[in-house]
Amino acid sequence: MNLAMWSGPRNLSTAMMYSFAARPDCQVWDEPFYAAYLQATGLDHPMRDEIMAAGERDPASVISACLAPPEIGKSLFYQKHMSQHMIQGFSRAWINQCTNVFLIRHPARVIASYAAKRENPTLLDIGFVQQAEMFRQLRDQTGQTPVVIDSYDIRQAPEASLRALCAAIGIPFYSEMLTWPSGGHAADGVWAQHWYGAVWKSTGFAAPEADLPEIPDQLLSVLDGAMDSYAFLKEYAL
Repeated sequence: MNLAMWSGPRNLSTAMMYSFAARPDCQVWDEPFYAAYLQATGLDHPMRDEIMAAGERDPASVISACLAPPEIGKSLFYQKHMSQHMIQGFSRAWINQCTNVFLIRHPARVIASYAAKRENPTLLDIGFVQQAEMFRQLRDQTGQTPVVIDSYDIRQAPEASLRALCAAIGIPFYSEMLTWPSGGHAADGVWAQHWYGAVWKSTGFAAPEADLPEIPDQLLSVLDGAMDSYAFLKEYAL
């Protein structure tokens, strides 16, 4: 199975990758399109030069690799995708050939976390609109409703949430998914040293989340712009 997990940044996405990487049957890939996205957009992200040097910049080549079978000895190929990386000009037709899951988080939490690492995120930076677009594409083209899971629910009850997710996509649950070694993973992208500090220190999912954070006035328009997409996807969450 080629499993595409679609989220925006700061969505529990790295912890979820570590969770699946702990399975004995699973190969993982961290943000396959990141270098191609930076090449196409010219955006100045932290560690841009290192990301560009380390990653595949041709989106067609990335797509081919995403559709390849899992490595020998594995039956599951988990891909941690950022929805905002699927810009205009990058084909989305291939997505229908994967099993797709949409990982969501309340925009206020995403914006507060992202702004602490990269100032003044835009609506396009945080991926909610793109997530909703791809969800609708899949639903319309396949006639099936893709799986959606909220990071809030995972942190409230990790085992129950992961069991529900595995059942929804037709794979067995492994208890190994609940813990992982501290210090990062060999599959981490080169950008991990900038973004993954907290999850590197972790050995499992963080405790349940507290109240929503306050958002600075200059980012309220971003919050407003993301809420419709989040609310739409939330209706389908497990």
